[in-house]
Amino acid sequence: MDPNSVKSTLSNLAFGNVMAAAARDYQKELLAQEKGHASASVNEEVDLDELMDDPELEKLHADRIAALKKEAEKRQELKMQGHGEYREITEADFLGEVTGSDKVVCHFYHREFYRCKIMDKHLKSLAPRHFNTKFVKLDAENSPFFVTKLGIKTLPCVILFRKGIATGRLVGFEDMGGKDDFSTRTIEFLNHHFAGIIDEKKGGEEEDDDYLDSKRTSVRSSMNPDSDSD
Repeated sequence: MDPNSVKSTLSNLAFGNVMAAAARDYQKELLAQEKGHASASVNEEVDLDELMDDPELEKLHADRIAALKKEAEKRQELKMQGHGEYREITEADFLGEVTGSDKVVCHFYHREFYRCKIMDKHLKSLAPRHFNTKFVKLDAENSPFFVTKLGIKTLPCVILFRKGIATGRLVGFEDMGGKDDFSTRTIEFLNHHFAGIIDEKKGGEEEDDDYLDSKRTSVRSSMNPDSDSD
């Protein structure tokens, strides 16, 4: 028998044994991985079951339900006070309206003034978006007492009230760049900057970014009624 042939045969047998052993090891590894995944799944199920009975989780859930209930009750109370819509009030209603809510935006307007109608459109859009703030309007012609008391000389005039105290105002369209085509977002920014009457800016119409950038450094609050121009 050829020695070289015997040597080659033994080598082939040895190589075959090695491959067979490797295949068996690979199968064992796959089985171990499958068992590991199955065990992890069981553990996950157990953990979830434990979470369902966790008193801390139950407390968090109960606290969340209580918070949602309180929020719903507050919203209903604000709705009864006239929040969520832009309403017209009378001079007789004025004091009760501006003192009955923490934050109020009141538009003194004239029925025939074009710019008052533009302001109406924007405030009507803001009212449902900022539920914590009350939005009302008052016919200046029919409210001479408060027009005089508040030193209103130019219309439209939007006065911002905090806890019944006038804290800022928008007179005409001066603070909107003196133009008629300003965006609702512009008023949102100005109200927030003036008196914190609006809690936060929310999505709406696109704003004039260049104009708002300039206002961030130059916006002023017309706190003194005597500063209004004719």
